[in-house]
Amino acid sequence: MTRFRLLLLGCGMLSSLAVAFARGPFDSTVEKTESGVIYRGVVFAEVEGTPLSLDLYLPGKMEGTPHLVVFFHGGSWRSGSKESCQVRWLVRHGYAVASVGYRKSHAAKFPAILHDCKGAIRFLRANAEKLGVEAGRVAVAGASAGGHLALLLATSGGVAELEGRVGGNVAYSSRVQAAIGMYSPTDLYHDAISNSERWDKPASPLYQLLGGKPSENIELLRKASVTNHITVDDPPILFLVGAADQNERIEHGRRLEAAYGKAGLKAVLEVIPGAGHGGPEFRDLQRASLILGLLENCLLYTSPSPRDATLSRMPSSA
Repeated sequence: MTRFRLLLLGCGMLSSLAVAFARGPFDSTVEKTESGVIYRGVVFAEVEGTPLSLDLYLPGKMEGTPHLVVFFHGGSWRSGSKESCQVRWLVRHGYAVASVGYRKSHAAKFPAILHDCKGAIRFLRANAEKLGVEAGRVAVAGASAGGHLALLLATSGGVAELEGRVGGNVAYSSRVQAAIGMYSPTDLYHDAISNSERWDKPASPLYQLLGGKPSENIELLRKASVTNHITVDDPPILFLVGAADQNERIEHGRRLEAAYGKAGLKAVLEVIPGAGHGGPEFRDLQRASLILGLLENCLLYTSPSPRDATLSRMPSSA
């Protein structure tokens, strides 16, 4: 009897270990949550022996295949992590969310960081069926420096030198159909030229992003500026910024809105009363409605294969 009990105990332990170390697509770790499933550490590329990975959040049971929102974290291009995903709540509204880990400025200067982001989009499209997502129409989102990358990705479609070949899958497009920037820099050229004393210091994030003084890298600075790439075929943009943000980001939003308007495009600028550089106000009921409305219009209703989606208007933490 004792042996039998030990055998059962051993089988139970093995079963628990199997669950704890379950593997998902591309050698990711599977984690089940109340809102669905997370594939952590999906490797989308390897650069000079260093793997680049993303976390994929999938909703629970639903009809059809979830549309995809790809998020890029902030951190002045030199810090932060994919675990800091500020749009995970979208999973509860039927969307799949991929949070991308990209190389930081100490390891990769511009445009290499952007190449990582575009490589992630191409990977997700190339492997959409295996990952269980609809990636024909994709939205991107990002906060702070990650918002800059999301908006630059959205406006630089077709610019060969900003595309790169990270992860391969070059037969797939990195163009996206909607973009959300949260308190993001958009016109790096204007900032650097108007205040070169500040940004030309080696410790400044812009100096580290470009690998030298911005004032001495004008052409690269222009290429890194979202407002320098806007064309008539760019996707709709939602720009969220706090009224109390100390980083001049409201002006960045206004310049983006003006540049979009000049091209005959629509960019919605939402200045949030009382909010600073981030915070819960960016996912409250009013802002959630704006985000969900953009996604519905750009991913669901204009899809070649429209599908019904019942979306609650109140975001929940995931």
